[in-house]
Amino acid sequence: EIQNKLLTNIVETAKKYGFRDIHFDMEYLRPEDKNAYNNFLRKAKSRFSREGWLLSTALAPKTSAGQKGKWYEAHDYKAHGEIVDFVVIMTYEWGYSGGPPMAVSPIGPVRKVLEYAKTEMPSRKIMMGQNLYGYDWTLPFVQGGQFAKAISPQQGIRLASKYNVPIQYDITAQAPHFNYTDENGKQHEVWFEDARSIQAKFNLVKELDLRGVSYWKLGLSFPQNWLLITDNFEVEKKR
Repeated sequence: EIQNKLLTNIVETAKKYGFRDIHFDMEYLRPEDKNAYNNFLRKAKSRFSREGWLLSTALAPKTSAGQKGKWYEAHDYKAHGEIVDFVVIMTYEWGYSGGPPMAVSPIGPVRKVLEYAKTEMPSRKIMMGQNLYGYDWTLPFVQGGQFAKAISPQQGIRLASKYNVPIQYDITAQAPHFNYTDENGKQHEVWFEDARSIQAKFNLVKELDLRGVSYWKLGLSFPQNWLLITDNFEVEKKR
């Protein structure tokens, strides 16, 4: 009854605002609810298909069907690939605000997740998740201590310019980074995105013949990204 009420509310809201894709991002589900979630998606797909809408889901970045962990176990790649129109795989947050300094979406781990996803569903149903942000960590990093500050790519460039430090590029991770010392003598380490790191991801999207890219999150200044899109893809805006 609650599921039906939720779906009815979604249909009414989507019609009100003219939405045409309903996206479910349900995280940290209990492992024992995997099949229940799959069945809920089947019910949602049937309901939304009557309206002519698409259904998509967000998936945690897995590299195997049996991957353990409270974020992963209820996300069934094979079932989602069969049920929904496309998925958004959250291929970011290896470097995260509460963890040690590192690239947010290093190309190697991203590739492994996407290559696994292709074994469970058609490649044209896969959207690669891409971060439009980086993090500024205060050193030394202490687990459970101060969280890193999220920054836009342009903020990253401005920070390096402000403190007159060179931006390095990690070839293995395909990600820019730098270190600086602030006015209080605190050491910082910054990892973010630039045209080179995004081009590496675009190359991967084309190599694996994926559906496309899904960004998290919009509104952060990153003009190079939008220029690269037009250089790499034929952009068609759906109306």
